[in-house]
Amino acid sequence: MKKSSNMARNLVLGFFGIAAVVGLYKTFAPSSAPMSGSIASQFVEPTLSAAAQEGEALFNKTCAACHGQNALGTEKGPPFIHDIYNPGHHSDDAFFFAVQNGVRQHHWPYGDMPAQAQVSRDDVAKIVTYVRELQSANGIAYRQHKM
Repeated sequence: MKKSSNMARNLVLGFFGIAAVVGLYKTFAPSSAPMSGSIASQFVEPTLSAAAQEGEALFNKTCAACHGQNALGTEKGPPFIHDIYNPGHHSDDAFFFAVQNGVRQHHWPYGDMPAQAQVSRDDVAKIVTYVRELQSANGIAYRQHKM
């Protein structure tokens, strides 16, 4: 009797574990065209500071092919105009690390991001300024990350 009770409990726990994973995937997984539809249509393009304008030019040259115009994402890379990239979850240092070292796939199903050795630390700082101004204009603000 105890064996079947444990089996039933494990089946129930397994079901809820799968349901949690599916729920998280649906919450964070992009559609086939990231940031298309309502989110892209609600995008607010801010008046950028001079530093962010420099960052925009650098972003368009080195990042937009994967992360999209206005950082809205593509089928090759995730959007930065998404709450998962708020400064409390992905600090500015996370962007520096990603450019210098690359990043293993973790939030999105795009695969690993390779290091971008051609992008200097100074350029990354300008790109981060641009991304943060876009995020701010679109209601993405610091939220402390809790695990």
